[in-house]
Amino acid sequence: MTLKQLVYFLAVADSGRFVQAAGEVRIAQPTLSRQIQALEDDLGETLFTRGRDHVTLTAAGETLLPLARRIVADVETARLEIAELAGLRRGRLRVGATPSLCVGVVADVLAVFHASYPGISLQISEGGSQDLVADLEDGQLDLALVIHQQNRGVAAAAGAGPTRGATSGSGDSTLRLTPVLREELVAVSATGGQVGLDEALGDHAGIVELARHPLVVNRPGYELREVVLSACAAAGVTPRIAVEGGEMDAVLRMVERGLGVAIVPSLVLAGRPGLRTTRLDGSGWTHRTIALAHRTDVAPTRAAEAFRETLLAVLARTSRTGALPPGVRFIHSSSTG
Repeated sequence: MTLKQLVYFLAVADSGRFVQAAGEVRIAQPTLSRQIQALEDDLGETLFTRGRDHVTLTAAGETLLPLARRIVADVETARLEIAELAGLRRGRLRVGATPSLCVGVVADVLAVFHASYPGISLQISEGGSQDLVADLEDGQLDLALVIHQQNRGVAAAAGAGPTRGATSGSGDSTLRLTPVLREELVAVSATGGQVGLDEALGDHAGIVELARHPLVVNRPGYELREVVLSACAAAGVTPRIAVEGGEMDAVLRMVERGLGVAIVPSLVLAGRPGLRTTRLDGSGWTHRTIALAHRTDVAPTRAAEAFRETLLAVLARTSRTGALPPGVRFIHSSSTG
């Protein structure tokens, strides 16, 4: 039994004539008759009582009729639904990102994407970069915006949570990283003389100077904490940790209340007038790359491809208009990723 034979069967059943049915399905009448005969042979039952100029359904034909209608209708529904997915009129997109990216970059891109493709259901996951990479590899995400630092592979997001799984770098055979943004790490302190520092931080400061002040850091297991402590160790200084623990918003709030200084990604400073920014002197550890990650062993969905194009277009436009936050620059080019 084939779908084509069921379509021919319905045409004959509806018209009551082989000649008329052949015209409706646009095949020669002898061909249609042979297909109906093949269907009857396959089922082992006669489907039509053939008269001189009209045919009627037998009991077997009456039994097959509603089943054939449902099968053909289901196939047509499947075709329409697949066409809607291909045309991005419906579907699902699962995107992962670090918390610092979700409050700014991702929200802006999703607003544009949703306006263009309102039928696509959006699912957003926040987490550390290594967690997001693990979710990508497990097939739980379609795309993820992650932190990629030179010689450190895919790093956990600052303030995003403890990491798990092995570090994956740009050489990972199952993941491809498309660098999109270069972000600066900065030191922040409270404005208005609220912080009890021995001396105010200037426009620039090195890690040795920062280590003389009380620091607010995330709890152990957060990549940014490890970056700061590694920089202190490399400079031969021991930091004074005033407060440790909490998510990024909590760290920023503690700094605003004068509990100490913190090193944070520049993306999180939008809308924080209570913080004074100090640029960091140093190389390597003071900057990091934000990359769009996806698997290479499965084909991306149409929705994922559309999100990638939207992300790059929004970031490029934001960069051209000078609207990116201070310390953040767009680094994608047509030859990248």
